[in-house]
Amino acid sequence: MTQQYLEKEEPAEEASLIDQIGKTPLLRLDRIAPKNVGLYAKLELCNPGGSVKDRCALSMVLDAENNGRLKPGISTIVEASSGNTGIGLALISAARGYKLIITIPEKMSIEKKNLLKAYGAEVIATPNVPHSDPESYIEVAKRIAKETPNAVFLDQCNNQANARAHYETGREIYRQMNRKKISALIAGAGTGGTISGTGSELKRLCPGIKIIGVDPEGSVLSGGEDRPYKVEGIGYDFIPKTLWPGVVDEWIRVSDKTAFEFARRLAREEGILAGGSSGAAVYAALQVVQRYTSEKDNVVVILPDTGERYLSTVYNDEWLASNGLL
Repeated sequence: MTQQYLEKEEPAEEASLIDQIGKTPLLRLDRIAPKNVGLYAKLELCNPGGSVKDRCALSMVLDAENNGRLKPGISTIVEASSGNTGIGLALISAARGYKLIITIPEKMSIEKKNLLKAYGAEVIATPNVPHSDPESYIEVAKRIAKETPNAVFLDQCNNQANARAHYETGREIYRQMNRKKISALIAGAGTGGTISGTGSELKRLCPGIKIIGVDPEGSVLSGGEDRPYKVEGIGYDFIPKTLWPGVVDEWIRVSDKTAFEFARRLAREEGILAGGSSGAAVYAALQVVQRYTSEKDNVVVILPDTGERYLSTVYNDEWLASNGLL
């Protein structure tokens, strides 16, 4: 009888690793948020590479393959990354047969650098200098791509395949909310790809929605003055072309200390271990939620990555204390 049952079983569906990118959960934050308005978190930390950047990494690779720039087994991918795009590219490169070179600023966490190396990427750490400096991670990546045979610089800050990847992120959120009203979307911005693609699609699907960008104090994206900050993955000292004008309705600026405090609260109150940029986004979302009183209003916040790559920083009391952030 057991044998008969086994013979009738359907074969397991075949899927590659990159087929698992996207389709991330959306869940309601029940403890950290007020009860009258729904606050929903899009858990991008559930992507195979642990971050929202898996989406844009795959989109940029497929776009470069389709237009003939990348050839599996021959080409070398070069990218400047604060870590997460590099990690997404690393797992995709391993799955599709590319050599990968990632330039990354020295200030980024040791976990990110070690993850990149674990996937087989060549990692080049660069000084923490403005993007226009010849030794910045962006300029070094450009130089490496020019000097390396069969190399392609994907250039996530100017590559519109980055932002286009997130049309699907917006559609996922719309489907997962199941016709519930979405009053606002809150998302951090680095290259701007996530908030631009997701926000523009949700504006199409949900007329009247407000798109709120989250920017660290020290970034120029929201019109602030350029200065050093510690939170990783959001903010820039210039405006990338993948930050689409007109999509973001409002900016909320968040300090390092507040970003890290709310990341730790998210872990302890909701059981979600996420990075500092997620803490910044949750803080901003809680400010936005207070504007609404109806149970019909719902707010969605994107949590970009896992906190496991910040155990030496955001979740390390000694590091926080040494930087005056505890």
